[in-house]
Amino acid sequence: MGSTGWEDLEVTAVPGCDDRFTATIADRWMLAVVPQGGVVAALALRAMAARLGESEQVVRSLSVVFAGKVAVGPVEIEVTLLRRGRSMSQLSATVRNPDAAAGLTAVAVFGAPRRGFEFTDLSYPDVPGPEGLPSYRDPLPEGIDFEFDFEPMPFWEEVVETRPAVGRAPWEPFEEGPAEVTYWYRFDTPPLLADGSLDPVGAIVLCDTMPGAVSQKLGPDAGSWFGPSADFTIHLLGPARPGWILAHNKARHAGDGYASVEMTLWDPTNRSLVAYATQMMFFTFAS
Repeated sequence: MGSTGWEDLEVTAVPGCDDRFTATIADRWMLAVVPQGGVVAALALRAMAARLGESEQVVRSLSVVFAGKVAVGPVEIEVTLLRRGRSMSQLSATVRNPDAAAGLTAVAVFGAPRRGFEFTDLSYPDVPGPEGLPSYRDPLPEGIDFEFDFEPMPFWEEVVETRPAVGRAPWEPFEEGPAEVTYWYRFDTPPLLADGSLDPVGAIVLCDTMPGAVSQKLGPDAGSWFGPSADFTIHLLGPARPGWILAHNKARHAGDGYASVEMTLWDPTNRSLVAYATQMMFFTFAS
């Protein structure tokens, strides 16, 4: 699928076996305790696309469950071709570390263009552009005395730059408000298709960043927490050009130790909707 960039996420077919692939997850994809889930999902997608081998059928939707942790290092990917159709096909894949009992299991739908209707019943977020906005890579503002309770993560320092357009920085005073944030995202090295557009794996990675909306809603007494994914579903709706991508993140509900969150991605060059994703995350705490 990808033509340039992210060569460290390429999959290799096992000789003599159409349904098995291998790959290696590098340290740069690490978040707090495990690699970024969208990256693991991207490996599943790459393996399924390679197994299908139908250039006219592109990924339309991807749904995954995280049944076990997938650590950095070597992984094995087992693919099942559920159905190959003339215009639509379905596959499943499981990504796990060698000898692991479980990992990430995905189901994907690939499809060629079909006759239908066209509309977008969502509005492009009315926010400032990225130019001039502070980056999360910038030093703390002068005079701010604040300490993060975690070390900088390679994923945010080396892979994705973030500039918040709507939302409160963690060192700013807490104010009651909606569980909603809007970010500008930009890859340091974007994964590109042969036509120069963003590879769909880029949208998958950007959409799997949904705890921000929950963090925006919580007050100063929330403590130190992390929001791993229980599941993740994304609908790929259109191409995007490389560069800044606008991400609109909402949390609809939290309860029983889980939260329901969603994300939309927009291409600012033509204000088109690139992807819609939803996720059930769960809460873990440092103490």
